[in-house]
Amino acid sequence: MVVQARTLEFYRQFEFADEMIGDGIVIREVHLREAGRDGRPHEVVRLKFDDLGAGVSPYPFALTFPQDDHERFLHAKLADAGATVEWNTALDGFTQNDRGVEATLQGPNGTQRASFDYVCGCDGAHSNVRRTLGLGFPGATYEQLFFVCDARFSTGFDPSLNANLGEHLLLLSFPVRSSGMQRLIGLLPPDVTDPDNATFETIRSKVEPVLGTTVSEVNWFAVYRVHHRVAERFRVGRAFILGDAAHIHSPAGGQGMNTGIGDAMNLGWKLADVVRGRARETLLDTFEEERIRFARALVATTDRAFTAMVAPGWRGMLTRRFLAPLAITVATSIPEARHAVFRVVSQTHIDYPESSLSEGSAGKIRGGDRLPWIGSVDNYAPLRSLDWQVHCFGEPGADLRSASERLGVALHAFAWSNDAARAGFAENACYLVRPDGYVALAADRDAADRLIDYVMRGRPAATA
Repeated sequence: MVVQARTLEFYRQFEFADEMIGDGIVIREVHLREAGRDGRPHEVVRLKFDDLGAGVSPYPFALTFPQDDHERFLHAKLADAGATVEWNTALDGFTQNDRGVEATLQGPNGTQRASFDYVCGCDGAHSNVRRTLGLGFPGATYEQLFFVCDARFSTGFDPSLNANLGEHLLLLSFPVRSSGMQRLIGLLPPDVTDPDNATFETIRSKVEPVLGTTVSEVNWFAVYRVHHRVAERFRVGRAFILGDAAHIHSPAGGQGMNTGIGDAMNLGWKLADVVRGRARETLLDTFEEERIRFARALVATTDRAFTAMVAPGWRGMLTRRFLAPLAITVATSIPEARHAVFRVVSQTHIDYPESSLSEGSAGKIRGGDRLPWIGSVDNYAPLRSLDWQVHCFGEPGADLRSASERLGVALHAFAWSNDAARAGFAENACYLVRPDGYVALAADRDAADRLIDYVMRGRPAATA
């Protein structure tokens, strides 16, 4: 349901972020509420994204946009780009060698064999690609059962995002513009005796007091379990796994889908450079190197938060009703902490300082950092090229200009300013930016020589 700021930054590079925002609902506030003794919900904490994310990203908010609408949106963009999605076609299995991948597909016209350079398994938690590769998927399943449904409130459409806490209940409510309903996700009350046959009527008496309204219509209702797992590997030879095939999470913080999109952005430009002969094949090794470390850290973090929030008994109730609201209130009362909260939730904090692609530092910015955004000059606008580029705040030296031209790497010079200094840039330094908006090389001394060395190391001998 939630599209985070970092995902919108990626979509901006493809020039369709604004269109998606127009189709979804911008969430600028999150309300944390609890059921009071009078049976009505009372607000405990209100978080304003404008306060949390101002100056960090062009998108200091969260966007609600249902995943089915999201998929249709992206399919339309693929069609505009000349790509075709083959529906009703399943992967039976595949073999691979140094030259490519041979796959067996089951489609509308029966079984067929097809050859590919690579296979990317974005085929979900029950991934056939992962099973074919024989990769383990260690982790666990949470004991608590969850429910999800689309419901219409008798009080009308609610455009806000609410986290509702009850003694034995954790309930999230999201607006769904496409249907004018609310998406409800929550813990199934522990006293439900037959969860397999539960309906909304089973839990209505527990849910409505927490919501503070009655539900006039339910579109659909389901009960499910939540897992937390990370695959042992994200790459074997010419095969990769991404998204839920590689990692599944608790719903804490709305991170799962956005992490999968981040996987795709990370691998996509690398495959493009390799297939086009612009980079050595070893570039593809950095996909697992960068993304598996983040996935493991994310699953561990969301698992700790989620386990505390959904714990049964007095410990869970204490966390939901007292400790979590107190921690949020304290954290968001400090300016530096407010930005830190936004960076974590929005995924703008993700960086790759330990990647073999990351090198050097200049000012406060290291190789591997997400390029800081400066709204006064919109230094993200050049990222629409989806190509390598050099950024310099100040006056690039003649040697840096000459090196960029020789290498065929665009150089973007921005005037030095207090905003650039506050963002951590060093004046006149060189920042080589990857196609996904991360800094690959940061150098304030011998910048031209270091730029030439870095770029030439990554190019195949035929293009060097």
